Amino acid sequence: MGRSQNSRNRVFIETEDGIKTEAYDPKKMTDPSLVIYHPVRRARIGDGIIHIVTNGDQTDTLRDYLSAGKSYVEALLTRKFEPDAPNYTPRISGLIFPGGSYMLSILKTQGASPDTCLRQFFTYEAQQPGVGHFIHTYTGDGDPLPSYEGEPVCISIDCGCSEFADRIWEAMDEDNKVSLYVCEIDTEAATHKSIIINKLMRNDHNHDRT
Repeated sequence: MGRSQNSRNRVFIETEDGIKTEAYDPKKMTDPSLVIYHPVRRARIGDGIIHIVTNGDQTDTLRDYLSAGKSYVEALLTRKFEPDAPNYTPRISGLIFPGGSYMLSILKTQGASPDTCLRQFFTYEAQQPGVGHFIHTYTGDGDPLPSYEGEPVCISIDCGCSEFADRIWEAMDEDNKVSLYVCEIDTEAATHKSIIINKLMRNDHNHDRT
């Protein structure tokens, strides 16, 4: 999602280890610092692959710390919310571990202060089929925008990857939607199927990868 022209001037591009954001029209990109990054990376740790999903460049922080044998908590203790006053957009992150367990986190301002960061971590064992959790940046509109509060929301996933992507895309605000990435992971076979939808490119890309 994007609330500014700079943020909406983006597409998702597949990379060897995930995806990256890229300016659709480089001439219209005014400040790449908070909008160009790798939202998804896959890192091989030992005998398994960890999938890292975030809304900022903390993706690389998590990958580097995990690759060095450190924990995701250690990695995110070095980061805080984005420096985009007055909203101080929360940094949200997710990790999917071999075997299907996963972690969600949010780093957000407390009391709209630029000096106080509240870091919350939520860990989950592998769920029953059709059960998932989601977390996002804001609770709604406002000035400044109110950060997400509470635990991640438990949701039912009762369809396949393609239909799930279509449902999410249709539910997103038409003016602010930018790009969507949906990935279905087989943790036992270490394979995944991904779908990318870019509003500005008007096309879908489906990929099967090992």
